[in-house]
Amino acid sequence: MGLVAAKIEPSAKADIVEGLTQALAETSVETMKAQNFHWNVTGMAFGPLHELFQKMYEDHFEGQDLLAERIKQFDVHAEGRYSVFLSRSAIEEHDGRVDARAMIETLLADQETLSSTLAALCEIADQHGDWATNDLATSRIQAHDKFAWMLRAHLKTTAA
Repeated sequence: MGLVAAKIEPSAKADIVEGLTQALAETSVETMKAQNFHWNVTGMAFGPLHELFQKMYEDHFEGQDLLAERIKQFDVHAEGRYSVFLSRSAIEEHDGRVDARAMIETLLADQETLSSTLAALCEIADQHGDWATNDLATSRIQAHDKFAWMLRAHLKTTAA
């Protein structure tokens, strides 16, 4: 266990790990959704969306790993079952049978959900002086906010 993680009180550790586990569940569900949309996107914007969705799921996969590793630094089991992720996630899975615009809108809402979940984790980490978890959550917020911005840009229409 890392020096800071070792000094965190057991009750604080439980709160932090709960927040990390929630973020891990939602990130995992979103990873698969972005990959599913990557596989199934069609239409005039196929190329850029196919590429964007791939960047998203690759980023989110790395994020999953970072979140799970932080849980392990508290000497706690990191959940890895999708059934558990789905049962606790505010983000829902998707069959990918929608048009590109609906995919964008869905992923945009999910990015905002992830940022909100991670912001709550930042607050918990701050309360307990866990700067490493706060830093991880902050960097993940930055990634999700950037993807939200990119998705929003795809939804904008140009003035005539």
